Amino acid sequence: MPIGAPKSLSSCKRFFLHPTSPKQRQYEALRAYYVDERPAAEAARAFGYSPGAFHVMCHHFRRQAAPVFFVSPRPGPRTQPKKSAARDSIIALRKRNYSIYEISEALKERQLPLSPTAVREVLKAEGFAALPRRLDEERPARPHPTVEPVANARAFSLAPRRFQTRCGGLFLFVPELIRLHLSEMAQTARLPGSTMIPAPHALRTALALKLWSIERKSHIMALVADEGLALFAGLNAIPKRSYLAEYSSRIDHAMTTKLLAAWQRPGAADALWAGRSFNLDFHSVPYYGAHPVLERHYVSMRSRRQKSVLTFLAQDAEGHAFCYANADLRKGEEAEEIFRFIDFWQRTHGDRPRHLVFDSRLTTYGNLGRLDALGITFITLRRRSPRLRKEIALVPRSAWRTVELEVPTRKYRFPRVFERPVALVKGHTFRQMFIEDLGHDDATILLTNDRRGAAAVITRYAQRMLIENALSDAVRFFHLDALSSAVGLKVDFDMALLVIASGLYRLLARTMRGYADAQARQIFRDLIDMPATVEVTSTEVIVQFHRRAHLPIVLASGRLNTPVKVPWWNGLPLRLTT
Repeated sequence: MPIGAPKSLSSCKRFFLHPTSPKQRQYEALRAYYVDERPAAEAARAFGYSPGAFHVMCHHFRRQAAPVFFVSPRPGPRTQPKKSAARDSIIALRKRNYSIYEISEALKERQLPLSPTAVREVLKAEGFAALPRRLDEERPARPHPTVEPVANARAFSLAPRRFQTRCGGLFLFVPELIRLHLSEMAQTARLPGSTMIPAPHALRTALALKLWSIERKSHIMALVADEGLALFAGLNAIPKRSYLAEYSSRIDHAMTTKLLAAWQRPGAADALWAGRSFNLDFHSVPYYGAHPVLERHYVSMRSRRQKSVLTFLAQDAEGHAFCYANADLRKGEEAEEIFRFIDFWQRTHGDRPRHLVFDSRLTTYGNLGRLDALGITFITLRRRSPRLRKEIALVPRSAWRTVELEVPTRKYRFPRVFERPVALVKGHTFRQMFIEDLGHDDATILLTNDRRGAAAVITRYAQRMLIENALSDAVRFFHLDALSSAVGLKVDFDMALLVIASGLYRLLARTMRGYADAQARQIFRDLIDMPATVEVTSTEVIVQFHRRAHLPIVLASGRLNTPVKVPWWNGLPLRLTT
């Protein structure tokens, strides 16, 4: 029809009976139903609606205060230049079985950037359905993730080869694992295993996460292609995150306790724990999900109570290594955990711990009487109640005496002390010490049955900060607060791994000049995080470290060029070199 020519009668009728715009179609359908009183099914069918959609449209129409069907269009552009320019390319790529994400990437390469959402809108407007799931061979040729082999000890090979590994520093721990009989520990604890991944291999794999400071189990996926990590565990490939998550779920608290007990014997033989005094503390591992099993505990870092896993830790005061951990705790059991540790230590070492230092919230006054009856010396804090604050304020100045702490580097070396006996538990009298000039605004109140001089007691309690430093190191390096496990028993196994890993770091630090008191994160940064070239020959495995600034420290340790036979490599020797 020429432009400007009048419409025929049939064209005008078609305009009303067959509307093209969505708003006009809604108007005509609603008018047919409400004004012409045509049945709903007939009106819906006449204007292309399903009966259900038409009833919904009528529902909204009745509840709309002022329905708008005829309005002037808003001023502005009526086209989308980016979509229009890319429309033909999008259609051509979809016909080649490209997904919306692949189309979006291809458009960027053609200098026609368009988001996947915009691509989806264009395809929907053109009538394309969603792309069905495709086989790998049906996808466009492009780089894909490599399919790594399934971990299987039976497929482990010592065939001659040469490769690079990012985890070269892990092999520094191999002599310690052999000497401490880690494989036997897995069997003693009856840890679960399979034909493909026996229990010792599974334990070495899980321990590697702690030694290499991997934050979560899922993060091991970045290292699944590293042959060095698999060689360390004695497998053809390192297990994936699904196996590690499932494996920890199979370990109950009884197995964890047996594993810690098995760790005590070689640790004691290496004097990892002097056993003369211990620092004890609780730590809440926060959880940010919605798991119904977890209870709320106080998280000091957040200064609030939230869902978390309460863990108990014991640290040897002289060796600075953790020797016990328990995350299988429920509310109301906290005060008794100190006696579980005492029983554990007596079972594994044949004698009770002689000296314990802990915070005021760790147990009750009644349990302090039980400790005294067992002949165990303790030092703890007492909370500053209003009554005690008033009592401190009323102590005459002449009653305070000044003592000297034999710590030359300490800023506050001359605190003032007032001491008197208190009977908080029937039949037991303790020493209560008010201490001022220790660098705190308020006086410190110590409660103890230690009969040594005041200076020795104060100095020993001040050393309790060592467990605070160790906890800080565990949070930062061993990722204590980043455990991906939501269930307590998983965290319990992770805590046992932390105890073993921290002990291995302490043993390694003893052999490295200048690192005896260094924290694990510094040891890892300077000495462990070293790439290496691994060469497997018919007679030995050679790990050649790449040049690093701190490599002379490793050279001076005497660990290099000293072959050790590795049982999980069929007795093939390991030799570290530069």
